[in-house]
Amino acid sequence: MTATSADKKYLRALGHQLKPVVTVASNGLTETVVAELDRALRDHELIKVKLSVGDRDAKKEVIKSVCQQCNAQLIQSIGHIVLLFRKADKPNPKLSNLLRQ
Repeated sequence: MTATSADKKYLRALGHQLKPVVTVASNGLTETVVAELDRALRDHELIKVKLSVGDRDAKKEVIKSVCQQCNAQLIQSIGHIVLLFRKADKPNPKLSNLLRQ
C-alpha cells in the first residue's frame, strides 16, 4: 500500500479523469457488490466508487467496510464519490489505470 502523501497526490491526479465503475446503493454491501469491487480493483488497481447511502455516518461505515473487505486503501473521498486503490500482484497493462497513463 502507499504510505506517503506524494503517492496519494499522484493517485488523486490519476483518478481525477476516472468515472465511477461501481455504485453502492441503499442495499449496502451485498456479496455481489463486494465481488464486483474486488474484480474492479484486481483489474484496474485504482477505481472510483459512487456511494448512494444515507447520511455521513452511514457513508463512513460503508467506506470503512469496503476498505476492510476488499483490502483497499482510501485515497480520496469527495461528496458521494470515493477513490480506492489496491496494488495488483500482476497488473494487466491494458486494464490497469496506473499503467495506461
